[in-house]
Amino acid sequence: MSSAEATKPQSAELAPVVDDWSGWMISGRVRSSSEGSPYETTVRTPAQGIQDGIDAEKIGYRRVYISERLNLKEAGAFLGGIAAQTTRLEIGTAMATPGYHHPLHAAALGATMHACFGPRFILGIGRGSNTWLAGTGMAEVGYQGVIDYADIVRRLWRGEHVDYDGPAGTFADLHMGDIYEGPAPQIWLGGFGLPKFADASARGFDAVFLHPMFTPEATHGAVTRLRAACERVGRDPASLRIIQPIVTAPDLDDVETRALCHARAVTYLQIPGYGEALVRANGWDPKVIDRIRNHAAIASKSVIADFAYHRIELLEIAELVPDEWMQSSCGIGGVDDCLRAAQALKAAGADEIATYGSTPKQNAKLVAAWREAKVPAAVGL
Repeated sequence: MSSAEATKPQSAELAPVVDDWSGWMISGRVRSSSEGSPYETTVRTPAQGIQDGIDAEKIGYRRVYISERLNLKEAGAFLGGIAAQTTRLEIGTAMATPGYHHPLHAAALGATMHACFGPRFILGIGRGSNTWLAGTGMAEVGYQGVIDYADIVRRLWRGEHVDYDGPAGTFADLHMGDIYEGPAPQIWLGGFGLPKFADASARGFDAVFLHPMFTPEATHGAVTRLRAACERVGRDPASLRIIQPIVTAPDLDDVETRALCHARAVTYLQIPGYGEALVRANGWDPKVIDRIRNHAAIASKSVIADFAYHRIELLEIAELVPDEWMQSSCGIGGVDDCLRAAQALKAAGADEIATYGSTPKQNAKLVAAWREAKVPAAVGL
C-alpha cells in the first residue's frame, strides 16, 4: 500500500452516513497553535480542523463546512486538506462571500475540487457584511447581486463566456477554458431566513443555511417563508434544502458550554445588523444588545469581539446573555437533552441539522443517538 493510500480511511472504519446530519469545522477564530488551551474548543487550529473533518466522516457526518476568513481559514487549502484524506464526505464553504472571491476564482475552486476529489464540493455563499469586510477593500453585495453571482459561476462551469455589468460587479469575457466534465457543484445561500433572503433563495439557490442559535419557532418561521417564496416563483418547495445549524455542548462542563454558547452569542449580538436580525428572528429583548455593545471590554476599544477575542476570553461579557436564550436555541446538557433540541429543529421544518462550535468527536454520542432515534416529521408550531 502506498503512503497516499495509507492515509485514506478504510470502509470498515466508517459508520453509516446520516443523511440529515452535518457540521461546521473550526467555528470562529483560529490560531496556528493551540498549546496551553484548557479546553478542546478554547482555541482550534486549521490542522485540528482537518482532523475534525476526518473524524466527521468516520462518525457518519454527511457534510462539513467552513466559514471562510481571509487569515488562517482560507477555504481551498482547508477543504482540500479534508477532501484528500476522506472518500465520501461532502465539503463546502459556509459561507464565502462574493467580495472574497472573484467569480472566476469561485468557479475554479469548485471545478478543481470536483476534478481532484470527485463531486463532493458545495459552494456556500452569503452577502457578507460591511462590518466583517472592513479593512479588506470589499463591500457586501445585495440579494440581486448574489443571485447574479451564482448565475455567473454556473455559466462559467458550463464553459460559457460571460460579459456582465450589474450589482455583482463588472466583468468582461470571463471564461475558464478547461472545465470539469461532470456534475457542477451546488450553490447554497446563507442568512437569517427573512423575506428578502427567502425570495433570493427560491430564485437562485439549491439549498440554504439558516443562522445558528435559532429557536424552533424561528426555524419554523424561516422555513414557512422559504417554502412560500418557492411557491410564488413556481418552484417545488421540497427542492430547496434547508440546513439549520445548532450549537451543541453535549456532556461538556459549564465553562466550555458557556464559551460555546453564551460567548459565541456575544460575537453575533455585538455586530450591527447581525444582532438585530438574530433578536428579531427569535423574538428576544433587543435591550440585551445595547448592554453587550456598551460593555467596557468592547465599547471602549471600538472592536469587533469576534476579531479581537477568542470565545473563552468573552465569558465576563457572556454573563449578559440570558440563560433561557441559550437553552431555547442551543443543545445544552446531556446527550438526550441535545438530541431533543436537535429534534425540535427538525420538527420545525429543517431538512438537515448541522452541529456548530463543538467538534465532531464531542458529538459522536449525539450522532449515534440521532441515528437510532425516530426523528419527528415537520409539524406546525
